Parts: sequence; C-alpha cells; structure tokens
Amino acid sequence: MYWPDQALITPQAAGLTGVSVRRLATPDGESLVVWRATAQPGQPTILYFHGNGDPLASRARRFANFQAAGYGVHMHAYRGFSGSTGEPSEAAIIADAKLAYDTLRGEGMAAADIILYGESLGTGVATQVAISRPAAGLILEAPFTSLVAAWRQFVPFVPVDLLLRDRYESDRIIGSLRMPLLIIHGAKDRLVGVGLGRALFALAPEPKTLVILPNGGHMTGHQNGAMDYIQPFIKGTRTGQ
Repeated sequence: MYWPDQALITPQAAGLTGVSVRRLATPDGESLVVWRATAQPGQPTILYFHGNGDPLASRARRFANFQAAGYGVHMHAYRGFSGSTGEPSEAAIIADAKLAYDTLRGEGMAAADIILYGESLGTGVATQVAISRPAAGLILEAPFTSLVAAWRQFVPFVPVDLLLRDRYESDRIIGSLRMPLLIIHGAKDRLVGVGLGRALFALAPEPKTLVILPNGGHMTGHQNGAMDYIQPFIKGTRTGQ
C-alpha cells in the first residue's frame, strides 16, 4: 500500500531555491515535514498531496514548475515519508491533509487562494479534502475511482475488496464536489489506467475538465505538457471564467 522513503533531503539539495522547510505538528504527537514557497502577489497557493511511494525530493521538478508560474506551494510528506514521523494510513493521512488546509486558513489565507492538487494516491487525499473544505479548484493527476478498482487491474481474480484496509473511495464522494475540477491522465498510464480517470470524471459534477495526454505515463504529466492545462485552469478559477 505504502512505500515510504524516509530520507530527509533539503529543497536545496533537490535543486530548489526559495523554499523553506517547516514542521507541522499533529494532534496525536507526530511531526510532518513541509516544503513551502510563497505565492507571488495575486497568485494562489497549491496544497499538494503526493503519491504512495514518493519522497518530497522526487517532486522537485513539479515544485519548480509551480514556482515559475508564480504559485505558492505547500507540500508536506505523509507520515513515514521524507523525515515525517509516524505510520501512514488512510485515516491519518486524511486527517493530516485537513490539518494542512486548516493551517493555511489559520495563517490568513482565503479559501479562494487555495488550489487542491493530488497525484495518484494523493488524488484520493485531495478529493476528501475538497468535499469538506472550500477551495478555488481541485486538480487530480492520474486519479482512480478507488484503490480496490486500481488493484483489480492487476489481480482481477483476487478478492482485493476483502484484503484492502485503506480504500480511498473517491467514486463514492466525488458527486459532492462543489468547485471546478481538472483531471489530467496519461493515455499510456500502466499503473492507474486511463479508464479509471475517465470513470471518476463521469461521476463528478460540473464544472469539470478532462485532459488526456497522448504520450503521458503514470505521473509523467509535467514532462508531457500538463502545465499547459494547469495554468489556464487556475487562471479560470481566479477570473471566474
């Protein structure tokens, strides 16, 4: 389910500048590593949720892309990842994600200045935050309907619905979404098939946009033109278009 890389690497070692490292304390005594960059005037902050095997350093290229566009970024490592303490689980990760959102709001950031972004496993996290907290928009890269459905792609004859503890059932809740949605999926994704992204998109209410990247694999959107769609989407949330 989770493949944590516990190595604590600084943003500078990952090739980033203008990024601070903070710690987010959880109510149950854990400590999460946070990479933060400040938004340029008039630009939103992206609250980013990573995948199930990704250290923060592996997202440096994305972080730099967001910075170059002027966006602020809050990217925290799940429990057990990249120097964060604790053990990952769906309940803990969702609670921590909501805490991160509430922390931004507590710092004075308006809901209209927050974009929720999830990739792969993080799409299940971002969606749960989106149905319980207001934001300017939700971006999902390589999403699935549920982890049960994602695992069934590989082991169709195994009763994964009986074996999985953490399910991240976005298909059950996406209909309650009340903000603009952008789904980005690679046509050549061999880990989370594009059909799962299409299925989740079909369940979501308007306004929504689906982008299929012809040459995209799993979580390779930023190497295949994803920012060409992310920036207009975010601009639309700022202008109300």
